[in-house]
Amino acid sequence: MSGPPRIVSLVPSLTELLFALDLGPQVVGRTGFCVHPRDAVRAVPKVGGTKTVDVEKILALRPTHLVVNIDENERPTVERLAEHVPNVIVTHPLRAVDTLDLFDRFGRAFDRMPQAARLSTAWRAARDEARGRQWRALRVVYLIWKEPWMTVSRDTFIADMLAQVGLDVVVPDSTRRYPEVDWAALPPASADLILFSSEPYRFRERDTRAFAEAHGLAPHRCLTIDGEMTSWYGPRAIEGLHYLTRLRSTIEERLA
Repeated sequence: MSGPPRIVSLVPSLTELLFALDLGPQVVGRTGFCVHPRDAVRAVPKVGGTKTVDVEKILALRPTHLVVNIDENERPTVERLAEHVPNVIVTHPLRAVDTLDLFDRFGRAFDRMPQAARLSTAWRAARDEARGRQWRALRVVYLIWKEPWMTVSRDTFIADMLAQVGLDVVVPDSTRRYPEVDWAALPPASADLILFSSEPYRFRERDTRAFAEAHGLAPHRCLTIDGEMTSWYGPRAIEGLHYLTRLRSTIEERLA
């Protein structure tokens, strides 16, 4: 690599990973959703949203590397940018353990293996803590949107993160990775818990109360959950595993 890299990241969780690998000075562009690390990232120019990218603004930054994700970014936009950006890093983690591959891949790509190794060690410790308890399996519906109601399928990073603490997602009969929910076919009462994520739709406590009342559920069976802690890979997945371990303990107390 001749000269320092100039990196544009279109993936919020991977922008955070770049900073965790001490690559902050090399990040020259990010989306408006790239908000962590909160103070440091403010100095990085915005290039639009994850799906509403300003291609000309990116090209004006003269990036040597572009970081994208299959779920979060639009393929035609990425293909257009790939015609001009020498290195495009495409990511698509589906399991919690794929976080380790991301650490290693980025560490090798940018010569940051010691930093990547430290992150991997921390992730393994958090995963071992999460799995160290003999959790009883609970069936959960994980909601990410309303009007229409939408959830996640089993082949998502979110579902596998939840599975680390014994929370098994109940999914509609659909081939889509983020299917709509028909409550007639998937009665809320058939799940132990309904989890309302803080992203991409920002569910609040009033939503859980209204849902519980509308479907005749006990209020303690409907609760909000921090979407960053379940869906962000990279360094936030370490904190996410700790968060889910604490949350599972809280859930046990509520269900008791």
